[in-house]
Amino acid sequence: MALIELKSLDKLFGQTHVVKNLNLQITDREFLVLLGPSGCGKTTTMRMIAGLEQPSRGDILFDGLRVNDVPTQMRDVAMVFQNYGLYPHMNVYDNIAYPLKLQKVPAAQRQMLVSKAADRVGLQPYLHRMPRELSGGQRQRVALARAIVRNPRVFLMDEPLSNLDAKLRVTARAEIKNLSEELGVSTIYVTHDQVEAMTLAHRVAVMNDGIIQQLGRPEDIYNDPANLFVAGFIGSPAMNLLKVQATNSTVRWQGSPEIKLTPPRAGNLVMGVRAEDMQLTGDGEGHISAEVFTFELLGDSTMVNLKLADTVFSVKADKDLRLSRGERVHLRLPMDRLYWFDAASGERLRD
Repeated sequence: MALIELKSLDKLFGQTHVVKNLNLQITDREFLVLLGPSGCGKTTTMRMIAGLEQPSRGDILFDGLRVNDVPTQMRDVAMVFQNYGLYPHMNVYDNIAYPLKLQKVPAAQRQMLVSKAADRVGLQPYLHRMPRELSGGQRQRVALARAIVRNPRVFLMDEPLSNLDAKLRVTARAEIKNLSEELGVSTIYVTHDQVEAMTLAHRVAVMNDGIIQQLGRPEDIYNDPANLFVAGFIGSPAMNLLKVQATNSTVRWQGSPEIKLTPPRAGNLVMGVRAEDMQLTGDGEGHISAEVFTFELLGDSTMVNLKLADTVFSVKADKDLRLSRGERVHLRLPMDRLYWFDAASGERLRD
């Protein structure tokens, strides 16, 4: 088990500054997710922790010891990659056993450890199969078994579920979370999928442009985003973000009527509101009316996309609701669940 500290970490590729003055502490047994869009620096950060990339500046510490110059094989980390990284000429047993073979673990002990790891991920019936004979989900489980077989200090997972279909991703998420809790190993998980982050993490570090935009528990990041980027990135669907002109008592966006609200200040702002926090209501009871742009049945709910002037925004409603395109509906805004951001800087404005 390990406490991992990243101190003033920078990474440059030529003139491109990929990771910028990153400071982060991953506590023992914590499941931390690095979340962000492609190119934000999350995978590069994980590769520096693994020793596959050298920091341009800053320090990486495991349990207080600087490991910048310690080679990957000496850091006692196990990695699971997006493409699984299985050896095609080895069967499942040999793929799982390979790290133990490199460590010269005796054959009898190796067999016991492989059997135990295979049991944990349900691979016992497949130990003699070749990777080409396995489904995507089974290959992913082989990669997981190979990572856990030697009980490393740290798990590093780089978008391990990206190649799986939607149903398998749900199953694999559960397997990964269960394994992490059962083994009690510090885990750093890289993804661009905010659903994975919300369901797996103890804490989430939301990254953009090489900088951690917000660090916290999933529920805190969802309910209390620090800035416009985090607000728009977290949530499915994404938070509705409306550019408005505000006075001390009203707001309006292009083509809309004035709405009586009390924004934190006047000027050009962005008003944020989540789809599930708005309410469709009767005529004369709402703050605004808008036309139905599209209507989507999700099974457990419906998603109504509304259009007002040139702005489209989403409302999550009851599963039994049925509406038609072009139908006019009325909408009530949640006064206590509105988010305000400075339109120029993107910073959160608080009452």
